[in-house]
Amino acid sequence: MGDEQPLSRMPQMRLDELLEELQARINAARGTRDRVHSLLEAVVSVGRELDLSQVLRRIVEAGAHLVDAQYGALGVIGPDGRSLSQFLTSGMTAEQRQLIGPLPAGHGLLGELIRHPEPLRLSELGTHEASFGFPEHHPPMRTFLGVPIRVRDEVFGNLYLTDKRDGLDFDAEDESVITTLAVAAGVAIDNARLYESAQRRHRWLRAGAEVTNHLLSGDARQDVLELIARRAGEITGARLAEVSSPVPGTGDLIVELSVALSEGEDGGDGEGDDGLQGRVVPVDGTLAGTASAAGTQVVSACLGKDPRFLADPHLAAGPGPAVAVPLGAAGADVLLLVRAVGEPVFTEADLEPLLAFAGQAALALELAVRRRDAEHVALLEDRDRIARDLHDLAIQRLFATGMTLQSTARLIEHTGAAERVARAVDDLDETIKIIRSTIFGLRARDDGPASSLRARASRTVGDAVTSLGFPPRLSMEGLLDTDVPLDVAEHVVAALGELLSNAARHAHAGRVEVSLKATADEVRLTVSDNGTGIPEQSRRSGLDNLAERARQAGGTLELSTPDGGGSRLVWRAPLSP
Repeated sequence: MGDEQPLSRMPQMRLDELLEELQARINAARGTRDRVHSLLEAVVSVGRELDLSQVLRRIVEAGAHLVDAQYGALGVIGPDGRSLSQFLTSGMTAEQRQLIGPLPAGHGLLGELIRHPEPLRLSELGTHEASFGFPEHHPPMRTFLGVPIRVRDEVFGNLYLTDKRDGLDFDAEDESVITTLAVAAGVAIDNARLYESAQRRHRWLRAGAEVTNHLLSGDARQDVLELIARRAGEITGARLAEVSSPVPGTGDLIVELSVALSEGEDGGDGEGDDGLQGRVVPVDGTLAGTASAAGTQVVSACLGKDPRFLADPHLAAGPGPAVAVPLGAAGADVLLLVRAVGEPVFTEADLEPLLAFAGQAALALELAVRRRDAEHVALLEDRDRIARDLHDLAIQRLFATGMTLQSTARLIEHTGAAERVARAVDDLDETIKIIRSTIFGLRARDDGPASSLRARASRTVGDAVTSLGFPPRLSMEGLLDTDVPLDVAEHVVAALGELLSNAARHAHAGRVEVSLKATADEVRLTVSDNGTGIPEQSRRSGLDNLAERARQAGGTLELSTPDGGGSRLVWRAPLSP
């Protein structure tokens, strides 16, 4: 009886072992099923996104979740194929990342996967020959799993995972799961890049059409250049966009406009950089100058550290990647784009649409210049016709009327009536002089030192709008183009420019009035404003120059303060020496 009881227990024990084994296999199958479901969910999650930055972020998070890793990272290989241009992390707080300092560039163990793009598993990453250790404040890490991510035939980057939870090592199944995720990630990245490329191409086409429409609509050149720089900077993600123009007769460029795009690609509300706008820079030793002289694009991986451009004015700001693209052939305007430090270098994918946009903008600028030239020629022809009609019709009729009145005056016996007729004849003579002055002004060129005084004065007042911030009021009277000698006219234009410049720099005025009048004996230029007036202790070198110029012309300079405040300056010179 005692022997039968142990014998009866043996089948029961065997059955329990079989049941436990079966349960273990069921649990393993269930775990495999759950892991497959998690992998499928990760693949769907990664493939759902079309924004590249979001795709990369989801890949890191999905990889860490699938293998239960505490830390994850994705390094994007740069254009040189040897370093990392982007590095996204998971599992670290913002404070930890800030304490660690600059992101890895692809040295040590991270560079091992760049040089040998094959899956790599380590139980102790510090023992690998390529490991250089960790920087200060970096959290300790032990286990390691790295898998390359391929996009078609190109190694796009690497997925790094460390410290499997519960202190376990990454196994072959973890490697298989992450390798499968990497394949799906490559497809998702390719789709996101294609979508991004299509969107960017659409934005370039829209920007080109916008520039062309503005130019052909007659917008000012400065406004169109700002539009070109702003759109190019927004699309390429630049933080600074500039347009520089060659200075005729010199080896220099002048920064015609500078637009700061501090918000990056989507923040087109930055203000211009007043410290650079209007600055003259040399051709030699600058990125923009090199592109202008060569007539082709020039790229710098980091303008702040590029030995070719030591004379570039942007070095003080420590800028990052930059590109300069000429808007036309050699010697044309140059578009300069600068990205922030740490941003990716301008690649062929960036340059191809940028060059097409620059070419289209250059063509539109040229067409606009030709159109303005044609309009100017038409205007000159119309002015010639008006001048001819005034001379052949109006002056001849007035002259005939004057002759008739002169002959009639001899027949009038009443003294008062004869005097009134004589005054009418004098008025007709004065009117003929005014019309002749107008004819001379119509036929004179609008540029160059030999142009009419009226045209030059109008142009000088117009140029002062930018510095004053508002248009001055201008009135002109008398035979300015016929009676004022050329040398006196030169003094008048120079004095007008100096007076307007002084008003812009020192007066802080909200209104400026300019009066230019030619009488029988003298030409008188009056500039008045409602500003702060002229302090007694202020520097008077500009006023001394104006007084000296008046003395050379035989005239005077008078300063006064109107009852309502401000200042009033009268510059006068005789018409004959």
